[in-house]
Amino acid sequence: MTDTPANRIAFQGTLGANSHIACRQVYPDMQPLPCATFEDSFTAVRDGEARLAMIPIDNSVAGRVADIHHLLPHSGLYIIGEHFQRVEHCLLGTADADIGGLKEIHSHIHALDQCRRLIAELGAEPVIHFDTAGAARDVAQWGDRAKCAIASSLAADIYGLKILRDRIEDADHNTTRFIIMGPEHLTPAAGSRKTITSFVFRVRSVPAALYKALGGFATNNINITKLESYIIDGAFTVAQFYADVEGHPDEQAMKWAFEELDFFTTEWTLLGTYPASPFRG
Repeated sequence: MTDTPANRIAFQGTLGANSHIACRQVYPDMQPLPCATFEDSFTAVRDGEARLAMIPIDNSVAGRVADIHHLLPHSGLYIIGEHFQRVEHCLLGTADADIGGLKEIHSHIHALDQCRRLIAELGAEPVIHFDTAGAARDVAQWGDRAKCAIASSLAADIYGLKILRDRIEDADHNTTRFIIMGPEHLTPAAGSRKTITSFVFRVRSVPAALYKALGGFATNNINITKLESYIIDGAFTVAQFYADVEGHPDEQAMKWAFEELDFFTTEWTLLGTYPASPFRG
C-alpha cells in the first residue's frame, strides 16, 4: 500500500482494533492511520495527513458510541459513507497460556460487557483498557500467561498472540455501524441510488416542538431510521438531536420536510448525504 496522505484513512485506536478491520474491509488499498482520539482522527483529515476517517457511531449491543454525537457537528468533516462491521471477539493469550489458568481479562469496557458469559465461566477479573487492540498489545508485552485480552483475530496476528477461543461475544448480532468522513461533501446524484441523510438540530423550548419539527418527514413519507437526543448545556434545558433519514435533499419530499424542520428549529446542520449500505437491505 502506498503510504501518502492521499492514501491514508484515519481511525481511533490501535492497529488491530475493529475500526482498523473496518478500514481494511472498505478500503483495502488504503494505509490505516491509528489515532489516539476521535478528535485526532478528525484533525488528521482536516490537516491533510489522511484523506478519510472511519468513525464508529453505534453498536447493536452497546448502543451509541460515547461522545461521538457531541463531536460530529464540530469536526469540520462530512459523512460520505457508512459501513456495518460484524464484531467477532477472540480470547487472546501468550503462546504458553492455558485457558484454565487465566486470572485477568483485559479489554475495552464494551468488549468486556459483550463477553460476560465467558468472563463468568472463567472466573477471571475483567480489567478495562482504552481499546481492545491496545489490551492485546499490552498482554503481548507483559508476556504473562495468566493475563489475556479480548480483541480481534487481526490483533492476534499483529501482536503474536494465540487465539484461545474465538467468537466469544454473547450476541451473534454484534455489529458496529461506522460512518466514513471526509473534508468535503461527496453527495450522490438524487435518484441514482438509495441514500441516507444525516443532520443535527435544536428545537425551540415550546410544547410539542420536536413533534412539529419532525412532522414534515411524516407527512412527506420519509422514514427516520435514527433519532437521538443529548443535553448540551449545564442547566439541562437545551437538547440537540441527531437524525438519519432515508432520502436526498434534492428530492421534493425532502425539501418540504426540511422547510418544516427549519420553521420549528433554532438551528440545524447537514452532516452529509451518502449511499446507504447494502447491509440495510
